[in-house]
Amino acid sequence: MVHLYIWVGGLGALFFLFAGAASAQQITCGQDTKIQPAEVREVASGVFVRQGIHALMTNGNQGAIANIGFVVGQNAVAVIDTGGSACDGARLKAAIAARTNLPIRYVINTHVHPDHIFGNAAFLADKPEFVGHHRLPRAMAMRGEHYLRANRERMGAILKTTKIVPPGKTVSDRLLLDLGGRKLVLTAHKTAHTDNDLSVFDETTGTLWTGDLLFIEHIPVVDGSLTGWLRVLGKLERRQVERVVPGHGPVVENWSEGLARQRRYLERLASDLRKYIKEGRTMSFAAATAAQSEKPNWTLFDDYNSRNATAGFAELEWE
Repeated sequence: MVHLYIWVGGLGALFFLFAGAASAQQITCGQDTKIQPAEVREVASGVFVRQGIHALMTNGNQGAIANIGFVVGQNAVAVIDTGGSACDGARLKAAIAARTNLPIRYVINTHVHPDHIFGNAAFLADKPEFVGHHRLPRAMAMRGEHYLRANRERMGAILKTTKIVPPGKTVSDRLLLDLGGRKLVLTAHKTAHTDNDLSVFDETTGTLWTGDLLFIEHIPVVDGSLTGWLRVLGKLERRQVERVVPGHGPVVENWSEGLARQRRYLERLASDLRKYIKEGRTMSFAAATAAQSEKPNWTLFDDYNSRNATAGFAELEWE
């Protein structure tokens, strides 16, 4: 399995795994006796990013594959995504402590995928408000235990202290968070990469955190709606911003090229799938052949393209 970005069948028991007793001291990082701060870069004044590596989540990389980070205001800090394990989150927390003693007031999750939310438990002792899309609690309830179980098979003890922590504050349209002299604008999007995508805009520096609405270098992963994602991209590209922190890949200041490249992949995928559906081709044929012309342009192409084609085929055959 890869990141297991899949819907599990049925609602089952809707439950959350609360971890109220967890603390930074209880987080484990394999054989490490001391948690080392994550390597973060200040991409704009008070805006810090830890860029993830292009890889699948493993015990060796501690799940540190997504872009995560934080924004520092005059009075408080907001964390934006927490990484692929409690250890990954704890390392981000240590990086925050190395730069400011201001309280962590908010932990914002851009969507449900484990590489973005598995680090939440590391911040429980700070008692922040956990914030997410209004559909995120349901997505966590449906997928959370499945994500933990499946990834534990691959990551082992590194996930021992990882728990699912849902948002207490949700966003159905827009929400303004004040860090003191600095405001973050959170926007809930319609179904695109997932059905619970949230973006975060720092007004002070003009920095937009897209979560996985934008991938740079790493192949996009379709877990919501192929056509919906293209519509959301159309709205995003009209935004006037100074820089963009994508869900994966380097921070970009001129994001038009990155947007165009992702749009080209999604449009090629959709075009090929529509052609195959019209010709009466099978889903397995589509999974093996759709968007193959895009392979040179993306890392992890073989890990995700067939899955994207399968998801897109299921959506487009009902157009």
